[in-house]
Amino acid sequence: MKFKRLKDLREDHDKFQKDIANLLGISQQYYSEYEKGNRTIPIQHLITLAKYYNTSIDYIVGLTEVPDIKDKHIS
Repeated sequence: MKFKRLKDLREDHDKFQKDIANLLGISQQYYSEYEKGNRTIPIQHLITLAKYYNTSIDYIVGLTEVPDIKDKHIS
């Protein structure tokens, strides 16, 4: 599954793949595979990315259109 939002979030924060790879402790090539959808992203990496970008895992994987956690309304 391709996670287009990974690339969008990274670019919106003016970061390179190598920057995010360093954050996750992996190689740039390995991270690139996440963005392309060629490699499954471990939950721990999703958690790290959600915290880093101040968004939810649901937003990263496309389950919601609400990017900002504080904008979510819990019923």
